Amino acid sequence: MKQNQLQKWQERLSENLSAYQSELNSMDRRQALYNGTRGIQVIDKESTAETKNANTVRNIVTELIEAQVDSSIPMPKVSARRQEDEERAKTIEDYLRNETDRLPFEKMNDLDERITPVQGGDYFLVEWDADRHTHTTRGELTVTLLHPKQVIPQNGVADIEDMDYIFVRIAMTKDRVREQYGIDVSQEGEEAPEVRGNGSMAEDLVTVNFAYYRNKEGGIGRYVWVNDIELEHLTDYQARMLDRCRNCGEVMEKGKCPYCGGTKAEKKTEDYFVLPEDVTRSDGSVIPAWQEAYRYPEGVEEILVDPYTGMALEGVPELYQEQTRIPYYKPDVYPVVLRRNVSAFGKNLGDSDVDKIQDQQNAIKKCDSRVQDKLGKGGSILTLQMDTEMEYSDRQLKIVRVNSPSDLSCIRLMNLQADASGDMAVAEQAYQAARNILGITDSFQGRQDRTATSGTAKQIAVAQSAGRLESKRIMKNAMYADLYEVMFKFLLAYSDEPRTVRRDRLDGTTEYSMFNKYDFLEQDDAGEWYWIDDFLFSVDTSSALASNREAMWQETRQNFQNGTFGNPQNTETLLLFWSMMAKLHYPMAEETKTMIEQQLQQQQMAQQQMIQQQMAQPMAQSGQVIPEGVGGGISEM
Repeated sequence: MKQNQLQKWQERLSENLSAYQSELNSMDRRQALYNGTRGIQVIDKESTAETKNANTVRNIVTELIEAQVDSSIPMPKVSARRQEDEERAKTIEDYLRNETDRLPFEKMNDLDERITPVQGGDYFLVEWDADRHTHTTRGELTVTLLHPKQVIPQNGVADIEDMDYIFVRIAMTKDRVREQYGIDVSQEGEEAPEVRGNGSMAEDLVTVNFAYYRNKEGGIGRYVWVNDIELEHLTDYQARMLDRCRNCGEVMEKGKCPYCGGTKAEKKTEDYFVLPEDVTRSDGSVIPAWQEAYRYPEGVEEILVDPYTGMALEGVPELYQEQTRIPYYKPDVYPVVLRRNVSAFGKNLGDSDVDKIQDQQNAIKKCDSRVQDKLGKGGSILTLQMDTEMEYSDRQLKIVRVNSPSDLSCIRLMNLQADASGDMAVAEQAYQAARNILGITDSFQGRQDRTATSGTAKQIAVAQSAGRLESKRIMKNAMYADLYEVMFKFLLAYSDEPRTVRRDRLDGTTEYSMFNKYDFLEQDDAGEWYWIDDFLFSVDTSSALASNREAMWQETRQNFQNGTFGNPQNTETLLLFWSMMAKLHYPMAEETKTMIEQQLQQQQMAQQQMIQQQMAQPMAQSGQVIPEGVGGGISEM
């Protein structure tokens, strides 16, 4: 059976890999152009091979792609479908923001911003690492960036959710494979070294093939193998699986059955679990470990028939206590999320920027090479009479001996430098055409733009250029929205313990709460428990501005000066302003905020003492006994 499964998936991978090979070859060509290859394509009816190398390369591919790099990471925005789920949506949003800080999204985004425009797209892989433990939690989310070479889609299907299966190929060390799957692959070689970006083979690495597929119930299965060795086959890998004893079926503990003492275990899919104790949710409500239920007595049918009249009588159920059974949540989504550069009909990946401007890059290399040849092969010719003596040295002032002044007319210099202005004009025209294709302007690149004569005009020019590239930002935001939804579903499925959520308030203070999966558990009228996961996921479009600290400092300072926070002369307004600046990590803002808080406390104490003294003076004049603490400690007159 294992051999049949292995052969089936190997054949599927081979077939789809062959159909995808032309795209893989294009990826190598695009990457070479991005890296600045010197090869010049000679395009004619007979051949498109690289026949010669350019003398110099003006790499407009790298220049125009680097001009589009966006370092901002879109932050999650979660909306509830029902009013009673608003607080839950806020908790999801805050926790996902915490996860973006914990995970290396800055590094992944930096690489993603270059792979996507070059190759037309890339992928993110979401997994749950059950081996990562803390003192209070078990397991953590992991997100990995995948190059499109590492993902082989089902041939002919453009959207991942419509695929019957999809392949992921990852290079792993042999020791890690043995630790994770318990199978020795030390004698195996690396099948596909190109998936890690290096064509040379490594002795300590193997290529692990993952096949994710839809099972008959609509869930996600996973088949894993290396070369001709099966590592794992889970028909419903996102379902909860426990090691149960083969003899009695009880859950194993530390490799041994606590009831029969058996040591042989097998993984069993679990659909439900019982609560060992009451669960308290964030709103204070309690899910009881035991609940009341009704059942018919043993041997009694639900419908009883009167033996005398033949009429149906309803059986009377009895009340009893049973343990609360909760269904395990399953994401049932592919863990692979695709980011496209620009959508293209019928393609899994989007359009590549390199494909759009490769002709212009090729033309520039041709023109620049011709310019270099003309400049290098050109020169000057000096004509002299046969008997004219001329000094050949590096001195600026040279001596020429002639017989008579008339011989000077025979000394002539002829410049043989070829005209390269036409080639330079064609190269510049190709460069401008490439920029126009991608929508890159001088203002967008930060260059001097003479058409923008004022600051407002420059802002308009940048905004117009940004509008040309808005489609790419929309695709990036859509990918992050899908990624956050998959991350939430994995958290809902596997985070059994409450986890701390950090939230920044508007006044600059920090609030801590808990992400508890049981907050998303509800019970219907029939007493069945179900999970709430139908939230709307998008991204916060203002996150790009929020990530630019200098712009936020300037914006906050301008709002303070305009009186948005209140009278700038008031201490309370100053405290609010510096609290906001401290939240934006302005230098020395936290120390300034502390000093203003101390000043405010001193002012409040001084005002309180003044009030006490004002209250004490009338009482002292009338001869009344002044209560202790009033009037600065004066007891009586």
